[in-house]
Amino acid sequence: MSPRADGITAMHFRFTTPRSLSTHTFSEQDETPLVAAPTAAGVLAGVDLTGRRAVVTGAASGVGLETARALAGAGAEVTLAVRDADAGESARAGIVATTGNEQVRVGEIDLADQREIARFVRLWDGPLHMLVHAAGVSGAPLTRTVDEWELHLAVNHLGPAALSAGLHWALTAVDGARVVNVSPDAHLRAPFDLEDPHFVSSRYDRALADARSRTAAVLHTVEAARRWSGDGIAVNAVHPGPASAAPEQAAATVVLAAASPLVGGISGRYLEDLGEAHPAGPGSGHGVAVHAVDPVVARRVWRWTERTLREIWFSGLPVVA
Repeated sequence: MSPRADGITAMHFRFTTPRSLSTHTFSEQDETPLVAAPTAAGVLAGVDLTGRRAVVTGAASGVGLETARALAGAGAEVTLAVRDADAGESARAGIVATTGNEQVRVGEIDLADQREIARFVRLWDGPLHMLVHAAGVSGAPLTRTVDEWELHLAVNHLGPAALSAGLHWALTAVDGARVVNVSPDAHLRAPFDLEDPHFVSSRYDRALADARSRTAAVLHTVEAARRWSGDGIAVNAVHPGPASAAPEQAAATVVLAAASPLVGGISGRYLEDLGEAHPAGPGSGHGVAVHAVDPVVARRVWRWTERTLREIWFSGLPVVA
């Protein structure tokens, strides 16, 4: 691997088999450590995404914005899927100014509203190579959506699941499409509750709601990877960099999963720090929780998600199984 613009000369990638979680490391030199704080642009240095199309949710700020900027900088056509159109236009102007890529568009979508997701899907035209779910909510007071869903679960899991299903046809139209679910380490704090997912009969706790929704997103990733493997779609979950990191650094692993040829064919994994996460130990703030990658639970969560979405999706937009 040739030297990169931000000083990365080699990268370590740790990938495990979903069943055994035994670790195997791929790198150019096995003893080469990760360079501290690589950037999203650095991960894609030398990568040409010309002719590829991407949708990035939450792209008006933070990790979503820097992910979109890095993809556009590598030549991709990028749609900023945002709730606030004005913020999206401002983000677009900034990306175009810094990358010189005019192929940046803005699409309005509120992941808390399934009707807006359905509209976004109806308006999408043509193939899609990369779908990055970077939008999210954390620490919100008890809020219910128009469908009476708890807000964290609606935005962090059900919304992305519906968008992925709705755009499944566009992802299957290309070879090697990728879906990336950005899901921070909050999932470590709690498994998903299939009995009372929306806090109808139990006392609401905002941190618990966030944790459960993040776990649901990772479990959905595991099952989507299994179900869509025959369609050539890779689906991975990613923990962005720590909150203390600059957004362009926090987006590095997200961009790796979305577009780097170095992880081509990798699917159904939880990535962090430019590699696959190790199983989390007790009290650990790193790694992936066993409850978030259990294949049996993942199938149950998929079926629950499918039923939940079908209750409100109108005909013509079937949930893809």
